[in-house]
Amino acid sequence: MKFVDEYRDSALIGRIATEIARRSRGRPLKFMEVCGGHTHTIYKHGIEDILPPNIDMVHGPGCPVCVLPMGRIDDAIAIARTDGVIFTTFGDMMRVPGSKGSLLDAKADGADVRFVYSPLDALKLANRYPDREVVFFAIGFETTAPSTAVTLLRAQAEGIKNFSVFCNHVTIIPAIKAILDSPDLRLDGFVGPGHVSMVIGMRPYTFIARNHARPVVIAGFEPLDIVQSVYMLVKQISEDRAEVENQYARVVRPEGNIKALQAMARTMELRPFFEWRGMGFITHSALKLSPEFAAWDAELRFEVPGIRVADPKACQCGEVLKGVIKPWECKVFGTACTPETPIGTCMVSSEGACAAYYNYGRFSKAAGRVNLPVVSPRTMAQREVG
Repeated sequence: MKFVDEYRDSALIGRIATEIARRSRGRPLKFMEVCGGHTHTIYKHGIEDILPPNIDMVHGPGCPVCVLPMGRIDDAIAIARTDGVIFTTFGDMMRVPGSKGSLLDAKADGADVRFVYSPLDALKLANRYPDREVVFFAIGFETTAPSTAVTLLRAQAEGIKNFSVFCNHVTIIPAIKAILDSPDLRLDGFVGPGHVSMVIGMRPYTFIARNHARPVVIAGFEPLDIVQSVYMLVKQISEDRAEVENQYARVVRPEGNIKALQAMARTMELRPFFEWRGMGFITHSALKLSPEFAAWDAELRFEVPGIRVADPKACQCGEVLKGVIKPWECKVFGTACTPETPIGTCMVSSEGACAAYYNYGRFSKAAGRVNLPVVSPRTMAQREVG
């Protein structure tokens, strides 16, 4: 396949869905798509309608913006409000609410907060403004951690001292372990994250098949990728197998990206524990800067509150992130909590499950279960452009 249209072939997808129904034989099966990108593909393209009704797709903690606790947002805002600081971040972090507002609110109050497309953009700002402290708000799973690592290596090589990183990179495997150990949810298999696997490879998932007897299929992000991955999961279950398979072979290598892993290993190390929104503290689930790069560690350079902040009582992002409830089952979904007035992170991020349901609910079977807001095509197009 060479063109994107080939990955959206409705006739081929329909044939695979028919085969899924034949192989599953009406057996109720619950699969978790770990990555938020998969969630958006599922609801943007109406895949839930195509799959047989006995296949239930639930959403996992694969949105890095969504899993960040409010206390870390407050820490970021505290750094941003420090005199002389240029605080840089990806655009989807600007509106994530902390306990006393967001980075966008801090910017409106006078803090110098700027959104960038990569940490290298932040490093350029440090070169341009040598009399200012430039801080990069590093978030994301293993997908984005290598770009932070490369930027740190360059800062070290060029001797740039007015640049630092507020590191909030998290790792996917401990979160999956926590979900498997949770009594709240019974899963039959996992649609594995494609971009994370591009970096870490296939081996880290073997414990899921070996210790928990659950199949894993690493998937791409087009509709055909998702449907084929579900078919591969159902096929394993029908054959009484539990293995790690790679549907996204055009991108993911079994060994991952060795150079990216080496850069991360040199610049970062595992934290003993880290708080995840809705999941509590998970051991060895996040990264911090290694001692060699302590001079570029914003947590050591600035005073941060470091206070744990509880989520708003009305927000059920935690249950959504664990796959315990669907977004439309949250009491404030689509009413008090919308993309324009978000209460929780799942409604803010472009990868959040709540945002996917809100924006593409008209494509989903969920629209028939509850009174979901129906977004007009014109409004949807404006949001995608924006």
